[in-house]
Amino acid sequence: MSYIESLRVFVRVLELGSITSGGRDLRLTPAVASKRIKELEKKLGVRLFNRTTRSITPTEVGLVFYDEARGILLALDTAEAKVANFSAKPRGAIRVTAPLGVGRRIVAPMVPDFVDAYPETQVRMRLSDRKVDILADGLDVAFFIGEPSDSNMKLRKIADCARVLCAAPAYLSEFGVPEVTEDLLDSTHNCLLLRYPRSPEYFWTLQTDMGPRKLEVSGKYDADDGDVLTDWALAGRGIVNKPRFDVAEHLTSGRLVEVLPNAPPQPTIFGCLYPHKRLQDPKVRLFVDHIASRSKAIFA
Repeated sequence: MSYIESLRVFVRVLELGSITSGGRDLRLTPAVASKRIKELEKKLGVRLFNRTTRSITPTEVGLVFYDEARGILLALDTAEAKVANFSAKPRGAIRVTAPLGVGRRIVAPMVPDFVDAYPETQVRMRLSDRKVDILADGLDVAFFIGEPSDSNMKLRKIADCARVLCAAPAYLSEFGVPEVTEDLLDSTHNCLLLRYPRSPEYFWTLQTDMGPRKLEVSGKYDADDGDVLTDWALAGRGIVNKPRFDVAEHLTSGRLVEVLPNAPPQPTIFGCLYPHKRLQDPKVRLFVDHIASRSKAIFA
């Protein structure tokens, strides 16, 4: 492995907080990643990390070296991206993240066609309904549904995303069909919520004749995985607030029924965020264009 690749291992280990995580991110075993760190320390003649049986933390000199090493890698990535503009063959890894439902049902199915078209690229996906730090995690592009708040990233809106409240017929038969928005606040109803640290879904904002209405809904069930919420709704456990595309099949089959159709949740957007420097990388632009052009029909 080259000195530059050893720098990449060092930077990712420091950023992710463990040799195992840093190695996994670069498709290396913990043993190989640890070996690269030791080789780098030997070459530099300093200790970059303090190690215990349970943790690894950067030394003072390690933190200083990190700032410089990261700058070198960023400069190299930028230079390679500029050169790639003159090449007809985009190449290299594209690190992508998306929420679970979006990743599974929209982005992931479109990845193979992209790699077939550009066989010298690799797509590395991480799916999570939790908020991610694009820069700290070394990501190229983050797809999302919602309203992004990170102004440091470049935003590309791909499509409007309608949302729907729905529940299983068995649930509505047992607990009643909400007729007005205030019915959702009744303690007899369970609202199924996507919740995790810093989650925005502690309120549901509905479109009413009087304008947007924000409701502080509650229920017995919450999870940090949107697909779990759908499964609970299908099992008759409550009312769920989902992107319409995500439950379209269940609405068509009748396994889920739309609730309060005259006061649907406010629509959001499907889009992506990426660091400004990634605009210089043609493979990232091509990948985003690929997903955008093929996904708009889903939200039509």
